[in-house]
Amino acid sequence: MEKGLEEMKEGMRKGQEEMKKGQEEMKKGQKEMKKGQEEMKNQIQGVKGKIEEIRNEVQWKIEEEEGKVQRKIEEVGDKVQGRMEEVEEKVQVKIDDLEKRLSELEERPINFPANPDLTYSRPTVKSLTFDGQTSWTVFKTQFDVVSSANGWNNFVKASQLVTSLRGSAAEVLQAIPSDKLTDLTTIENALEARFGDSSPYTVL
Repeated sequence: MEKGLEEMKEGMRKGQEEMKKGQEEMKKGQKEMKKGQEEMKNQIQGVKGKIEEIRNEVQWKIEEEEGKVQRKIEEVGDKVQGRMEEVEEKVQVKIDDLEKRLSELEERPINFPANPDLTYSRPTVKSLTFDGQTSWTVFKTQFDVVSSANGWNNFVKASQLVTSLRGSAAEVLQAIPSDKLTDLTTIENALEARFGDSSPYTVL
């Protein structure tokens, strides 16, 4: 009987040792699990940091490209503005020259040697203006009525027509040689081609 008790005690002792050993292994496993969780947490933080870094880099690239595009737009805008001012200046010079020549003709004394091409009455009806935005056909009809009422010859009609042009209509003068700016037919044909009803540029 004593032998049985000893064996029972020995079995209980071994069981306790195994239980203790199992608890230690469990603690060790928990430590390893905690360590693994920490490592995973660090990896996640590292990935988040990398994503943020990439996001900042992409944003910087986008802003850089936007800046390049904006500078290009401004550069093109400056060139277009410069070209428009250049064209307007050239057209204005031609108009000023014709107005000066017309003024000189109007101021000539009555006893100036008669020349059929230059003989005309002083304007009695206010001149019209044409900027290309209204109907060329309507303007031409009105202009013919005014020129007839004033008794203008073709030379004076050409000069008056040139000085009446504004905006895009005045730009047509750029394509006309200087020696043709007093030729009524040349000017009317150029305006008809650009603003006439059959012109491809006519806005319906």
